[in-house]
Amino acid sequence: MEDPMKGHCTRRDAIRLGTLFAAASALGACSSTPKTDGELGGVGDPLPGDPPSSNDAPTNEHSLARDALDRWHNRHRVSPGRTPQPRQPAGVVPRSAWAKEGPVLSLADPLTRITRITIHHEGSSPYASTSMRDALARLESVRRAHRRRGWADIGYHYAIDPAGRIYACRPTSLQGAHVKFHNEQNLGVVVLGNFEQQRPTPEALQSLARFIADQMRLYRVPVDRVYTHRELRPTLCPGRNLQQQVIAMRSGSLRRALA
Repeated sequence: MEDPMKGHCTRRDAIRLGTLFAAASALGACSSTPKTDGELGGVGDPLPGDPPSSNDAPTNEHSLARDALDRWHNRHRVSPGRTPQPRQPAGVVPRSAWAKEGPVLSLADPLTRITRITIHHEGSSPYASTSMRDALARLESVRRAHRRRGWADIGYHYAIDPAGRIYACRPTSLQGAHVKFHNEQNLGVVVLGNFEQQRPTPEALQSLARFIADQMRLYRVPVDRVYTHRELRPTLCPGRNLQQQVIAMRSGSLRRALA
């Protein structure tokens, strides 16, 4: 479920679903532990060392959060069954190419501004296919896995495949579910694969560096506000092999992005 703490997604899940999802409240958005159900159900599982949440109980802020979201939907003329359509960067594969359903808006919080960016690996299993069809299917499987957690949608805003293609995921008008306690004003970008067990392709790295630099310029995010998941929470994400590459990017191309 989307985290009940401010800075993750919403408290309304804990009230609506009660104890059914209480055990899931400690889950993060990335995982390196595959499941055995034939899908990418490992996405969202905790990694070794991930601490459990200490605040899973429903609170009386539920109604306040719902009222605030309803006001935001009304202000932006978003009807309950309609997905907001924010501006999409050029060259990005649209969400409509892969997602079978839209976000559940009643479970989401608005993302009113972006002041930081966080990079992830998808983390369920190694993945090297350059087929767009395979990437579309994998993204839909990740979305279903995140929805089974009770989240509004796939947790990330954008995804990058091994061929370097970029995919629109959760609309950027909605707060993501990718860094527990740190989702406010945070754009989530995931690279498909498990970079504890493999290395990212040159094509994926090139697209990642270029895309992050573009988003930094668009939202005026400084290089010291570009993070990896493990820099904000105790987790293996984005894997040691991608972590090294992001550190190098911040010292080079990303540092020059706003120059």
